[in-house]
Amino acid sequence: RTSLAATAVLEDVPPAGSSTRYAAEVATDQALLAFMVQTLRVPDEDDHVRIPREINEARDLFRDAGWIDSPASYHEVPPPLEEVERKLRSSTGLAYEHIRFESGYEPREKEPGRDRWLAREANRTAHAYVLRHEGPPRPWLVCTHGYQMGSPAIDLRAFDAKKLHEQRGLNLLFPVLPLHGPRKAGRISGEYFLTADFLDSIHAEAQAMWDMRRLVGWLRAEGAETIGAYGLSLGGYTTALFSALEPGLACALAGIPATDFARLVWHHGPARSLLHGQQSGIDRGTAEEILRVVSPLALPCQVPLENRAIFGAIGDQLVPADQVRDLWRAWDEPRIAWYEGGHLSFVFHPEVGALIRRTFDEAGLSGSS
Repeated sequence: RTSLAATAVLEDVPPAGSSTRYAAEVATDQALLAFMVQTLRVPDEDDHVRIPREINEARDLFRDAGWIDSPASYHEVPPPLEEVERKLRSSTGLAYEHIRFESGYEPREKEPGRDRWLAREANRTAHAYVLRHEGPPRPWLVCTHGYQMGSPAIDLRAFDAKKLHEQRGLNLLFPVLPLHGPRKAGRISGEYFLTADFLDSIHAEAQAMWDMRRLVGWLRAEGAETIGAYGLSLGGYTTALFSALEPGLACALAGIPATDFARLVWHHGPARSLLHGQQSGIDRGTAEEILRVVSPLALPCQVPLENRAIFGAIGDQLVPADQVRDLWRAWDEPRIAWYEGGHLSFVFHPEVGALIRRTFDEAGLSGSS
């Protein structure tokens, strides 16, 4: 309850509650947050020399190229995806296709961190999990997972794939984000994606856009007409960015979305590490400037306002509520459901379920079962 009492009152965010259930949900968040912080890679002495050099080089390059003023121009249109490897699998009682293909994404020649990024061999192969119906075409939903996820056993449950696929009758596409699941480059899924190594975060989101746009193009080439996007947490961030770059999406639903990587690092990073980084020249303002090229707050959403929706947790300890609120503002204040709980507990709050159903219904995301 100490954390509840310390929760800031934010404009455009409902006030925090004080119930026992609310306190329990927040405590669950704190336990998960403690684990995530313990597993974060802390920069070493060499990193404290390299990182400020890289972000300053990137700032100069990005400014000269016009990418900071026009973030969409940073993202190149990927080539069509023509060949994928498919294997039938099952998980959580659902049959799915595990597809894989050569990503083909490469940071530009002069971008800092390019060689380090390309050296991660497993990440150069893109993966996705697909659940589709036989027969006439159905609407598709692109479900983008959160940080440290990327395996079918976790992702299918998190999105309640059985209900979406069997009851709502949708075809589902679960892209695996860079550095996650079978693409991981470290000890755990997602390592190197969210750290003070901001060039890695930029390349990760840029590659996510590249891979997801290739996948959606592949779906359209196979006859898909209605395609919506739904993401959770880091996947909410990625869905918001995707909806700014990929035209023609039927809807964009961002659940408990992170929206500002630099703010997250400075909010959750260990105080000693942050101080050391600052003394080494890791400047927050410079980091925020270069991150504009992959920021969903810096790019307008292409989905019609009536088909955008957001849900967020008032007591979220992983993604503070101001990050959710800022996407809501950037998206011109679409439908939003605030629930009195923590990051992980959205599935237990009926207002979230009602928002999801309404968003998909109004976007035409329903197939006959």
